[in-house]
Amino acid sequence: MQRTVKSAVEYRGTGLHSGKEIKLVVRPAEAGTGVQFVRTDLEEHPAVRAHGSNMKARQRRTCIQDGRAEVYTCEHLLAAMFALGIDNAQVEIDGEEVPGLDGASLEFFRALRDAGTVETRSPRPSYAVKSPIYVREGSASIVALPGTGKLTVEYHLDYQQKNGTSPGAKQIVAFELTPENFERDIAPARTFVMEHEVEALRAAGLGKGATPQNTLVMGPNGPQANTLRWDDELARHKILDLIGDIANCGLDLDCHIIATRSGHGLNMALVQRILEEREREQEQGEGPTETGLDIRQILKLLPHRYPFLLIDRVIELDGFQRAVAIKNVTINEPFFQGHWPEQPIMPGVLQLEAMAQLAGVLLLRKLENTGKLAVLWSIDKVKMRGAVVPGDQLRIEVETLRAKPQLGHVRARTKVAGRLVAEAELKFTLVDA
Repeated sequence: MQRTVKSAVEYRGTGLHSGKEIKLVVRPAEAGTGVQFVRTDLEEHPAVRAHGSNMKARQRRTCIQDGRAEVYTCEHLLAAMFALGIDNAQVEIDGEEVPGLDGASLEFFRALRDAGTVETRSPRPSYAVKSPIYVREGSASIVALPGTGKLTVEYHLDYQQKNGTSPGAKQIVAFELTPENFERDIAPARTFVMEHEVEALRAAGLGKGATPQNTLVMGPNGPQANTLRWDDELARHKILDLIGDIANCGLDLDCHIIATRSGHGLNMALVQRILEEREREQEQGEGPTETGLDIRQILKLLPHRYPFLLIDRVIELDGFQRAVAIKNVTINEPFFQGHWPEQPIMPGVLQLEAMAQLAGVLLLRKLENTGKLAVLWSIDKVKMRGAVVPGDQLRIEVETLRAKPQLGHVRARTKVAGRLVAEAELKFTLVDA
């Protein structure tokens, strides 16, 4: 089952890159929320969810961004949450960067562990890799292989210089991810930088909060001002970063990951490939369906009937935060008789209606909304990006932006074979039926 923190946990510290003093509070959240960062320093407190779709490429750090809400260097906190099985949390932060603390994840992990976790009654989304998922960039690569019912991670580090003087130049480490292994073998591994990279990082405005206490500076003969905690501490920190990045899948993973010389950019590519493969399996009916709804259950929630019911199956429900549904588009759809019958294209307004119906499913599942109707109030930020034709399978995705007793606000999109074809933001008012 999904978990959240039992009580609030507060951290204060300096950002490794920004050098700014930051306060961060991790609070409990409902099932389906995911790990959501709320920028308390910005007007209206915009939020961004830690998810592969929000990951952005940034130099030497993980970044998630959704509109004005941007948070980076979040990988060490996310790794600690992932190791503890924390699926849902509201993370209030008064700046753009998560505090660096010890340059690793041990302080994050222990404070969260001591606060405790509680289970909800919602199943935890999971994914078991069935065939190899591979990403590569130059000499760096990552492959996710079928697992044995658990997540194991292996890292191959190679910083060998031409003269062969780099300390611990070739390191190979592998661990099964458990809370105990993470705390003992991974969480204490500190962030590091090679001595010859320091000036370039400073010139790029990075590393302003780095100190000998939170960052290893590796020279030809070892760290400048520290003692390594393990001979292979660098490879262990790479595993820490990788775990923090794959936490953005938002899934309980069953696979064996082998990474070679990879960094945050390639980690992000792996997360997005895993999510794409899971989508493909869901659309083909191969994935788990215990969190979805069949057509009979949909009819109990929605008042729509033929020919205006535009959802065939809900394949994923993540609490009251997110839903995914399928609509199989055939030439027998009644609207094709009058909408360009010689060149049939599904009307864009019906894609919007399908989004609205799925949003209704998401909102009307709440007990307090029993007996109500979700009436569309406004549509904003609409973009039609591609045609939907007979034979296509329309994937409809809805994510809650705001939910109040009489108001719902969602972001929605439709896809065909992974290609985005429409998107919009919808607002609803809830009225008695």
